[in-house]
Amino acid sequence: MSLHTEQDIQEKIQQVEELKEEYETDFEIGQDNVQPMGMDIHNPVFFISALLIIVFVLGSILFPAESNAMLSGAKGWVINHFDWLFMLSANIFVVFCVALIFLPVGRLRIGGADAKPEYSTLSWLAMLFAAGMGIGLMFWSVAEPLAYYTDWYGTPLNTPANTDAAANIAIGATMFHWGLHPWAIYGVVALSLAFFAYNKGMPLTIRSAFYPLLGERIWGWAGHVIDILAVLATIFGLATSLGFGAKQASSGLNFLFGIEAGINTQIAIIIGVTLVAVFSVMRGVDGGVKVLSNINMALAFLLLLFVVFAGPTLDLISWMFNAGVSYVENIIPLSNWVGRKDDEWLHGWTVFYWAWWISWSPFVGMFIARISKGRTIREFMVSVLIVPMVITLIWMGAFGGAAIEQAQAGIGALADGVGKVSLTMFHMFEQLPLTGITSFIGIVLVLVFFVTSSDSGSLVIDSITAGGKVDAPVPQRIFWACLEGLIAGALLYGGGKEALSALQAGAISSGLPFTLVLLLMCVSLYRGLSHEYQVTRLERRIEKHQA
Repeated sequence: MSLHTEQDIQEKIQQVEELKEEYETDFEIGQDNVQPMGMDIHNPVFFISALLIIVFVLGSILFPAESNAMLSGAKGWVINHFDWLFMLSANIFVVFCVALIFLPVGRLRIGGADAKPEYSTLSWLAMLFAAGMGIGLMFWSVAEPLAYYTDWYGTPLNTPANTDAAANIAIGATMFHWGLHPWAIYGVVALSLAFFAYNKGMPLTIRSAFYPLLGERIWGWAGHVIDILAVLATIFGLATSLGFGAKQASSGLNFLFGIEAGINTQIAIIIGVTLVAVFSVMRGVDGGVKVLSNINMALAFLLLLFVVFAGPTLDLISWMFNAGVSYVENIIPLSNWVGRKDDEWLHGWTVFYWAWWISWSPFVGMFIARISKGRTIREFMVSVLIVPMVITLIWMGAFGGAAIEQAQAGIGALADGVGKVSLTMFHMFEQLPLTGITSFIGIVLVLVFFVTSSDSGSLVIDSITAGGKVDAPVPQRIFWACLEGLIAGALLYGGGKEALSALQAGAISSGLPFTLVLLLMCVSLYRGLSHEYQVTRLERRIEKHQA
């Protein structure tokens, strides 16, 4: 409908103003903050989060066996009783994110029509990939396909182990766990936070995504609880990964240099990673995370090329193709949870993964949101869903294919299947030329990926506990980076593997309430996008007529 008269134009202008008022708030970013000792922290999110973290860590150190038993029981109960919710929700997130690519709202731009990207496309992709999955691919790209092939802990869809069918579905099931579903989980959180922060002018915190549903109540205790849950899930997930990553790095050092892979080495690794992370967070996103992410991706690319061309090149290229085909063939059977006969595998792997990705989504989603201003929603979703999936497909095809090839041929340590998970990647390198160099690069990649996860996580937690500020004082970033290392080190030293397992179980259990949070986030985001699209369309009609 065209605008024929001045009265029509004024009516539409009034309609636009009324629509914009629906998302206007008197809340000022940082208005609830306090400034003790030169800091700028949100009251009460910072203090309650810090108290709960201290209580949890002390409990895990003082009573490691009891904490592990209690939280592992909680994790088992969550996974066994709510498997349907995790599976259904993950599928909903994929459909929702794919739909946004094709719906008219996909033309909207994060930050408004005139917003420009702050980072080059290559640096942007490197940062979101390094924060989201880089370290996991280093840890599981060899061990996971091999585990499925050899029935280390169940096989996908009860496929007979050590067969050609097992090899085919092993690579496809691995892609299933690292492909569309996890990135859709991250995408929902990231786009929600970016949209409400940059298009609606709200704080860059999890609570902002619920304004269409809760209105002004998000600035009260409803919002406090959401942000505190996000802080706990993020810090526990990062500390757990740092602890287990120290174990992998120490195993690599033992494999390569004969250094004892004991608690002292692991603590030293954690201290080293934390010091580098502190230096990085002091430099901020541009001087820290971006630089390290670009280094990460360059090293990972070189390592990938070496594995492909030093190994059975044509076979590995075939494995990349097979990974894609098997993924497409099995994505629907693996996404279904009704009538499955492989409960052990389903619960131990898929449901566990979905709970883990969901528990990590506040951290990864907020970091991706922070660096994504200026992208259209269509560009954002394609980049967050499709590009990482293609990279993962190539990586898994090369590393996972090489592992299965060695197992099928009965070559080296992998002929006996998965032994010590932290050593499987190094055992695969052992059958390639220049083992020492590739293993060293692998160790460096593990460590640098952990640094990027740590410093990006510190920036995220700092933003949440600073009431959505992204320019809080540097000492606060340092505090959170140090706390992550301190938690991981204290748990390793005080409670060992049981304490870390308790922390991991706690993070997984937090995936249950966050699943509900993410489902509501989809509803809230769609309302916000529809509102923005309506406003934008009316403004364009007015501008077109006035021109």
